Amino acid sequence: YRTNAQSRAFEESLRRMGIPYTIYGGISFYQRKEIKDILAYLRIIINPQDEESLKRIINFPARGIGKTTVDKTILFANENNISMWDVLVNAPKFGFKGGTLESIENFVTMIKSFASMLQKQNAYEVAVHVGKQTAIVKELFNDKSTEGVQRYENIQELLNSIKEWTESPDNQEGELVDKSLGGYLQQITLLTDADEKDPNADTVKLMTIHAAKGLEFGCVFAAGLEEMLFPNALAINTREELEEERRLFYVVITRAKKRLWITYANTRYRFGSLVQNEPSRFIDELPEQYLDRSFAGGGMKNQGSGRSGSSAYERMNKGFDRSEFGAGGFESSSKKKTQNTKPSYLTPNTQRQTVEHIPSADFKASDTSGLQVGHKVEHQKFGFGEVMKMEGAAHNPIATVKFEHNGEKKIMLNYAKLRIID
Repeated sequence: YRTNAQSRAFEESLRRMGIPYTIYGGISFYQRKEIKDILAYLRIIINPQDEESLKRIINFPARGIGKTTVDKTILFANENNISMWDVLVNAPKFGFKGGTLESIENFVTMIKSFASMLQKQNAYEVAVHVGKQTAIVKELFNDKSTEGVQRYENIQELLNSIKEWTESPDNQEGELVDKSLGGYLQQITLLTDADEKDPNADTVKLMTIHAAKGLEFGCVFAAGLEEMLFPNALAINTREELEEERRLFYVVITRAKKRLWITYANTRYRFGSLVQNEPSRFIDELPEQYLDRSFAGGGMKNQGSGRSGSSAYERMNKGFDRSEFGAGGFESSSKKKTQNTKPSYLTPNTQRQTVEHIPSADFKASDTSGLQVGHKVEHQKFGFGEVMKMEGAAHNPIATVKFEHNGEKKIMLNYAKLRIID
C-alpha cells in the first residue's frame, strides 16, 4: 500500500479471520502514538476511571498539568483509596491552587463536555469534536514533515473507521451490534488485545511500497490503486512528482516473483465521507495483453484479457503472472472508464433471529467491579443474560455473557452499561 494509514483495514480483517500478520518496517495501526492518544480521550469519555488513559492525555497536548501535579494526584488517590479522576474533580479539597487548579478544572470541564455529547451525537461526531477541541488534529495538520503527514493520515483513517462503524447496519450477519462509542471501543479493544504472533512464523506481510524496496515475494497484492491515493494527491502537482509515483509503481509490480494482484476500491471513506474512486492511471499504463481485468465482486469489467472463458474465481486465483510480463517499462495510454458501484451490505441467506432489547424503566448501570460468574445482568441493547466467564486484566475486565435472545457476547466492562440483577 502507498500510505501507512491503509494498514488499518487489513489489520482489522486479518485479526477477525484469525490470520497471523506482520507489519514490515513499521508498527501496528492501533499502536501508533497519535492513534493511542485519540483513543485514550475516547476511553476517558466513556470511563473516567480508566487511569492508564487518563495518565496518557492529562497533559497532552500540554495544558499546564505537569509531572509534579500528576504525581500528587496519584499520591492523593492512593492515600484516600479513590481514583485519579475523583481527585481531579475535587481538586480544591486536595490543596491545588492558582494556575494548576485552573488547568485541572479546565481539563475536567472539557472531558465532561465531551461526555455530555454522547446523549445526542454519534461516535463519529464525538471523535471529530475531540480531535478539534484538543487541537491534536490541527497540530498534525500544520506539521508538513513526512512523519507529520503520515500521522495526520493515520488520524483521518481512524476517523474514517469510526464513521464506517456508525453507518454500518445495527444487525450484521444476524447479530445485533452496539453502535455506541462504547461499542466501538469494545470491538477495537478486543481486536488489539489479541496475542502477539511469533515474528518468525509464516504470516501475511503488510508493508508500504517504500518498505518493500529490495524485497521479493511469491505472491503480492498491490492495494489501493486509485487516483488521489496512488498516485498520491500530494504528488501530482508536477511532472517530476508524478514520475516518482510512477517509479514507485514499478517497484510494486517487480516485487512479485510469480503472481501479482492489483486492486482498488470503488468507494472509500475519506475525511469522513464515502467517495467514489477512479482506478489509478497506472493500471492503464500496463500492457493490456498482460492484464486480466476481472473482479469477483463485479466492479471491474474484463477488457480484452483473452481469458474471458474462465470463471471469475479461477481468474482471481491465477492473479497476474510475472512470467508473462517483460522487464521493460510501460507507456501512458488513454484513460479507460470503469463502472463504479455503490457498496452494499451482504445479508446471509439464513440469519439467527435476534431481538433488540428495550431497557427496563428502572434501568441504571451498576458498579461492575464485583461482577462474578453466575450473576444475572441486563444490558441496554442485548437484554437479560447470565455471566458465564470473567477474564482480562484488572484494569480492563471482560465478561462473557450468555443473553436470552442474542447468544454469548464478550462485554468490556469499562465501556458497557450493565445492570446487575442478582
